[in-house]
Amino acid sequence: MSRIKRRAAYYVGVIVVLVAVSALVYDFGMRTFEPGPYPPPGTEVSLLHSTQVVVETFTATGYGSDAPWSSAEMNLLVMVLDLTGVGLFFLALPAILLPLFRNALSPSPPTDLADDLAEHVVVCSDTSRAEALIDELDSNGIEYVFVESDRDRAVSLDEDDHRVIHGDPESVADLEAAAVGEARALVADISDRVDASIVLAAREATEEATVISVVEDTDTATYHRLAGADHVLTPRQALGESLASKLTTGINADSADTVSLGEDVEIAELPVHRNSRIAGRTIAESDLRAEYGVNVLGAWFRGSFETPAPIDEPLRDGTVLLLAGGRDGIDRLKSAELSSVTRLGGESVVVAGYGEVGRTVSEALEEHGVPYTTVDLRDHDGVDVVGDVTDPDVLRAAGIETASAIVLALPDDTLTEFATLVVRDIDPATEIVARAERTGGVRKAYRAGADYVLSLATVSGRSIASRILTDERILSVDTSVELVSTTAPALDGKRLHEARVRERTGCTVVAVRRDGTVFTDLDADFRIEADDELVVAGTDEGVNEFVERYR
Repeated sequence: MSRIKRRAAYYVGVIVVLVAVSALVYDFGMRTFEPGPYPPPGTEVSLLHSTQVVVETFTATGYGSDAPWSSAEMNLLVMVLDLTGVGLFFLALPAILLPLFRNALSPSPPTDLADDLAEHVVVCSDTSRAEALIDELDSNGIEYVFVESDRDRAVSLDEDDHRVIHGDPESVADLEAAAVGEARALVADISDRVDASIVLAAREATEEATVISVVEDTDTATYHRLAGADHVLTPRQALGESLASKLTTGINADSADTVSLGEDVEIAELPVHRNSRIAGRTIAESDLRAEYGVNVLGAWFRGSFETPAPIDEPLRDGTVLLLAGGRDGIDRLKSAELSSVTRLGGESVVVAGYGEVGRTVSEALEEHGVPYTTVDLRDHDGVDVVGDVTDPDVLRAAGIETASAIVLALPDDTLTEFATLVVRDIDPATEIVARAERTGGVRKAYRAGADYVLSLATVSGRSIASRILTDERILSVDTSVELVSTTAPALDGKRLHEARVRERTGCTVVAVRRDGTVFTDLDADFRIEADDELVVAGTDEGVNEFVERYR
């Protein structure tokens, strides 16, 4: 029963009780205080007559069958009944009548598909993690449909031009209404128990679709696999691993996320760390092409991707370069950068927040022999210092003044931003790697002074996307830079400078495959042919624009 229906039932019950009590009181008052016989002549049942009078008074119909009343007691009672009736009306207006009218007039979300779908993705349901996934699907021209149980949210999705079905994602019938039998994949991301039920329902409906389940508690992953999930993702664990990989302590020998385009061609991300030999130099001054044979395709500056990267802007810590080049040159550059940023062995890392993300970071540090100190608000196993990470004294007790870096693995963006400010005030040189719960918190954390910020929503969404998009090269799950291989018939016969791809889409054509040969040294006069396979790098929005415009 809906909340409005329950409210209406309670209201009707109260009215029935009030009418019954008021009828009894009215009957008693007429017999006691009013002269003459009661009930009036011709009325056989006095209580029924009293009930009629009370109802007329409450509803303001006011036929006045017993008026006028001669006694003060009855006139007072009638006034009370009049006010009670008015009060009941005004109580019903906002509590019942207006919601009923609002529901009657509000748009109804769809309960089935208006058109046929195939090779789409069924998403259960609308969460913060779904944002990054939807961006990936849009950029690749893959259709999707939400199955959303919340009516208001389903209406909102429908009004925002998302394909949605208002239904129960645990229902086989509702999943079939979303054409799950023809879908390439289904994503369950509500709660651990509900997701397991969704997986069972999906497997009841189809054995063909790839089923992906997102779990919060890693201990439940086994049950989701038993239910029939093809992939079970643990977002917080993935985030913890990504945070650890961004530290400059040398815990990760692979300092760049790399994608191979051929036998000898790679696309890589290279973070610029505080002690890097290229930190403070411009791209032109670094001369990476001459020394290593690599080209800078673009760069992330404090969370904003720019392509082409400005060649005269100094590279600060926190900048991430997007490179293309031969495998040997990429490997030599990685080795040189790793050597330049490796810290002294005695320096430690502070891990602030010891939930699943913090524990994953700590395990990675321990695996690579990096000393660390954990801080958490609660005292439990594995916590070295108990206290508020926004308290300078707590941070000093954890050794922040001698630590090489701090990982802010906190579940609250506001807390992360404030802690970043406190750390930056204590020691401007400390490397800060921060977790953001939502994508909107990334820029604020960078502005507060963080060196690297990874969003849980982005990491989760892109992890899901990597299981679905088999033909897309996702460079890494912790940024919004992606590589897509696609044809571009609209560019047939055009030179790159004529196409103005960067100007119109913000993307960069990083390589071209033609007849088994991969071209990466693309100058402005390079002419595109109809059958060329273009490898395009850019943000989700930029790649989506490229695909819509040229494919």
